[in-house]
Amino acid sequence: MLDVRWRLMGPPAGPDHAAARIPGAVFVDLGAQLASPAATTGGPGGGGRHPLPDPAALQEVLRRAGVGDDSAVVAYDDADGSAAARAWWLLRWSGLRADRVRVLDGGFAAWTAEGLPLAGEAVAEADRAPEPAVVPGDVVVRPGAMPVLDADGAAALARRGVLLDARAGARYRGETEPVDPRAGHIPGARNVPFAGNVGADGRWLSPSDLADRFRSAGVTDPTAVGVYCGSGVTASSLVLALEEAGVTSPDAPAALYPGSWSEWSSDPARPAATGPEPDGPTSAGNAP
Repeated sequence: MLDVRWRLMGPPAGPDHAAARIPGAVFVDLGAQLASPAATTGGPGGGGRHPLPDPAALQEVLRRAGVGDDSAVVAYDDADGSAAARAWWLLRWSGLRADRVRVLDGGFAAWTAEGLPLAGEAVAEADRAPEPAVVPGDVVVRPGAMPVLDADGAAALARRGVLLDARAGARYRGETEPVDPRAGHIPGARNVPFAGNVGADGRWLSPSDLADRFRSAGVTDPTAVGVYCGSGVTASSLVLALEEAGVTSPDAPAALYPGSWSEWSSDPARPAATGPEPDGPTSAGNAP
């Protein structure tokens, strides 16, 4: 069980894990352990704010958490499942079988709402659940089991297939940009905000409702769909949602652009489209 609670612009979630957690869960720091240091140029792990982690470093993190090649792993967060989906995606990318990796529906909030056992410093001693010992795992990270895109690949897919932008609508349209160098979206990309994967109760929509979201965005060919977001984190939840909807399959998942908008927008040679349409007005950049 991996605790992947994380806040993009908030305080670290480690203290939350120490205070209250699912018994036996191991905290993994998304920014420090599930990503490499931020980069502005592409590379083996992509550029942007949260490049893919070094495989050897990720292997060490997963082994300390008790993950083996045949482990059944469940990841959870305390929001909309998108941070947990980053761990899910990395485990799949590392070579773990699709049927052995899951995201907890509803996350930590659903667990506590059902009155299930908790461990942690803030839990009354009389109510504190015993925690199983974490036995180091023997997983071997074999990167490459999930498809990835670089900036050129993302641009091409936006033309020959469907490239989905997982960010909130205001960021996609270029009305605001609180984190990255420029506002807007990759020309040709279509907006499917990751927050819409879950309902008001924080639980994931049904497969049929998820499928409707993607059909509305024009996803008709599951072999030609890719996703991106701000830095490659929340877009992972669209990869998961596409599989849950049956639009893609574990054998042919959607491709992820790890550098995402943080990498794209840092390159002045790449254009930024604005407005609600995929090919809205284009500014900044020399590419057509």
